[in-house]
Amino acid sequence: MSVEDRAPITPQQYEVLHGGGAEAAEIAQQRLSRRRFLRRSMLAVWGLSTTAAVAGSLDFLYPTLGGSFGSAQIVGKKTDFPAAKPSEFVADQKGVFHKPVARTYVVHLDAQTQYSISNPQLLKDQLESEFWTADADKTQWIALYQRCVHLGCTVPFRNDCFSFKCPCHGSHYNVDGEFLDGPAPRRLDRFQIHFDGENVIVETGIINQTVPHPDTTTRIIPVPQKPCGAGG
Repeated sequence: MSVEDRAPITPQQYEVLHGGGAEAAEIAQQRLSRRRFLRRSMLAVWGLSTTAAVAGSLDFLYPTLGGSFGSAQIVGKKTDFPAAKPSEFVADQKGVFHKPVARTYVVHLDAQTQYSISNPQLLKDQLESEFWTADADKTQWIALYQRCVHLGCTVPFRNDCFSFKCPCHGSHYNVDGEFLDGPAPRRLDRFQIHFDGENVIVETGIINQTVPHPDTTTRIIPVPQKPCGAGG
């Protein structure tokens, strides 16, 4: 124990300490208690610092714990996302909007969009199974995970062919995330999307990863007619 850790004593206490007896024991106990208090205070400060450091590391490694990706994300107002028909989509202008913080493409389809499924009930069931959300104005909303389901590259939207085309291995998806061609094993994954007043909320902790390749009975949006090469 260093000199600094020792409590100063008066000349009278010095005499008592060296004389022994009950008074000496009481003074010694007081000094011991002070040393214990200092040690415990230092340990408490160290513990708090360690906890803060660990919490920071967890927040970096596992952002779902920090209330960002993996939780509900307000990505904007409804007016920030003008709807469009698939053949009129322009990235971040109308129809499809990239929101990197939520790792999401917000897709907003015009109420006049033509669908491949003609039966209204079958269409409704298919839309619900793929996490589409109908708005009061009869437009439809989708929140697509930006990650290619093949090997995880971020998939850009291509204005030149009105579809998503992965630059890594060529997986190709329609405006609603439906598989078109390439090595992808299924359609793009998608998050739940809903509204709170005019706020658009993407639930990045609720993801649908089970939508298979479409067939003639489940394809929702007609295949785009423009070819989509490797460039763009």
